[in-house]
Amino acid sequence: MKAFLREAEAKEDNNDSQLQEWLKQVREVAYDTEDVLDDFTFRFARGYMDGFCGKISARHQRYQSLYGTQERGFSSSRQVNADFDIRAQSLFIEEAQLVGIDKPKAELISKILNDHSQLKVVSVVGMGGLGKTTLVKKVYDDAAVKKQFQSHAWITVSQNSQFSEIIKNLMQQLYNEIRQPVPPEVEFMDVLMLSEFVRDFLRERRYILVLDDVWSIAAWEAIKCILPDCNTASCVVLTTRIADVASASCLGSLNFIYKMKPLSDKQSWTLFCNRTFQSNDSPPNLEEVAKKILKKCEGLPLAIVAIGGVLSLKDKVKTDEWEMILHGFGGEADGSGKLDRIKRVLLLSYNDLPHYLKSCLLYLSIYPEEYPIEVDGILLKWIALGFVEEKEGMTSTDIAMGYMKELINRSLIQVKSTSDNGRLDTCGLHDFVREILVSKSKEQGFTTVATKYYTRWPEKVRHLAIHNFTDNPQEFSSLNCLRSVVIFGYEDPLTTTFLSKFLSGDPKLLKVLDLDGAELDNIPKQVFKLFHLRYLSLNGTGVKIIPKSIGKLQNLEVIDLRGTNVTELPVEILKLRKLRSLLLGGLGDYSNEYAIWGCKCPLGIGKLICLETLYNIEADSDKIVREIGKLTQLRRLAITKLRREDGKELLSSLLRLTNLRELSVSCIKEDETLDLQYSVSPKLKFLTSLRLKGRLERVPQWVTSLQSLRNLSLDNSRLRVLNSKPRR
Repeated sequence: MKAFLREAEAKEDNNDSQLQEWLKQVREVAYDTEDVLDDFTFRFARGYMDGFCGKISARHQRYQSLYGTQERGFSSSRQVNADFDIRAQSLFIEEAQLVGIDKPKAELISKILNDHSQLKVVSVVGMGGLGKTTLVKKVYDDAAVKKQFQSHAWITVSQNSQFSEIIKNLMQQLYNEIRQPVPPEVEFMDVLMLSEFVRDFLRERRYILVLDDVWSIAAWEAIKCILPDCNTASCVVLTTRIADVASASCLGSLNFIYKMKPLSDKQSWTLFCNRTFQSNDSPPNLEEVAKKILKKCEGLPLAIVAIGGVLSLKDKVKTDEWEMILHGFGGEADGSGKLDRIKRVLLLSYNDLPHYLKSCLLYLSIYPEEYPIEVDGILLKWIALGFVEEKEGMTSTDIAMGYMKELINRSLIQVKSTSDNGRLDTCGLHDFVREILVSKSKEQGFTTVATKYYTRWPEKVRHLAIHNFTDNPQEFSSLNCLRSVVIFGYEDPLTTTFLSKFLSGDPKLLKVLDLDGAELDNIPKQVFKLFHLRYLSLNGTGVKIIPKSIGKLQNLEVIDLRGTNVTELPVEILKLRKLRSLLLGGLGDYSNEYAIWGCKCPLGIGKLICLETLYNIEADSDKIVREIGKLTQLRRLAITKLRREDGKELLSSLLRLTNLRELSVSCIKEDETLDLQYSVSPKLKFLTSLRLKGRLERVPQWVTSLQSLRNLSLDNSRLRVLNSKPRR
């Protein structure tokens, strides 16, 4: 069924309303199937199966009604290339109407006209709507560029272009330019003969070829084969949304990648005012709301032009109409449908995604506008929700990070910040991309976002996000399909009482429960009935004790207890053999303010062999330090309260932790020495970040052999810094 759904989704961008409705029903059946299988697992684990066959029978009847009575094929007809119409419009904009184009145009022309004899490739890359096509068209039409080359051609490649059609289009343009008809024998040539024909034509010519909107490396590789490089100083200019395509096309030393950037605030304001008010400024009564609307465009020229077109028709006196547009930004608040253009452009990027990335991207619709999305957290949620497919020889974490980088590579996710060691820290979404994801998620019944303005939930809720929680009365009768709950901010405190009532709605299929910042004093007992729970965040809550019942959550993969008052974990934590992330460490008063507040773990912690992240474990005994050495999958480790006498034991453990990327070690008290000077020398070839907090007699010798180290922090080391300035 999943394979069938993938094929259907690949064609969902056409305007066949019958297909859309049918696809919606198929998706519901797929969701139901997932629910039944998870329910089966739950019942099997609990030892009761009554009523399960009845559920299977009911679902089977639904499947029969969908599949048994009709043969359904996919219509290959599409809307008459609306995407191309949008692209064609951008080719005919007068240069005087453009903003911020002079500098990039001059830079590209300089690269193209620089002395060279070999074939040069210039790639322009960036997200949809940045103006790549417009910029390249102005470069292509420049008199100096025209004069430099004998032959000129512009090919729009797009997602669905056929290679044979590309060659014929190219040939037609080349012959039109020399005012000759295409030889009639071309009509009967196969692809290989056509390719050779074009190569022969271009062999002795200096040519410039624009390949607009290239979506894959395979498309570039195919076209590259027909382009001769005969030391004629020819040039190919390529536009793409995908960074890997730009990189693959520009492997040579002469080649050049130009990364399109959003317009500056000043440039954005100029373009906005020209489009909206036909002047260089706005009326004083509209300036504040106009700038708020403009901010949401984030420098994207197509978005600025689209929203400017909507606003240009609004009454310049009635500010309430403008406020309506601001609050309904990205939706259809104006009712004109004029924002469809920018949405169609950005939807191309979404529709081009492989199926496994669509769920990951859609899930980001749960986050509020301009919210910095913690990369580590979202990767763990993707894994917990089953969005990440297994691959032999790779960890789920590496696969999930590959997904994240692919979405960044496709210009759908923006990098907001990185850590000192180069690791991705936070990411985000352009407002228009977010609006498209919110719309898609709602359409597919994928996510539900509840705010104080919108608390009515649909019949089935699968992924619930609550923005600014309010303690409103709500019937919790639609939670039996619920897979994740994430809360962002609180207007009213989320109490243990409310959470108990919420969980009484029987969300037995729940896999992710993120209660970051809730004012909980303890964990409701209903949490420990959530058999499928894989991700539990109590970060920043008032929880003090983790009860023994934690051992019931045997599918748990992530526990986040940072910022809580938990100081010790029960021995039952050792039953959680699937645990991959254990994040500890409290906040508040502490008898030893110097030491980082960690958490005591029971002896036997070494049994949790799937752990990849272990933060702020109190290592105040040689036995605990020895146990840590058994966790050979660890990538990030933070140890607190290390005693001087356990330094050698720690080094022995580190010898086995060859996968470590980040390591933090804090001593037990301020005047304690971190004694890490022994003949034992751990080989941490992947370690990028090392933090040592405590007195050091000297920098350990093994630190100098860490070839991947990018960030070294020595806090309170009392080491003297030698003056390395040369003597005069």
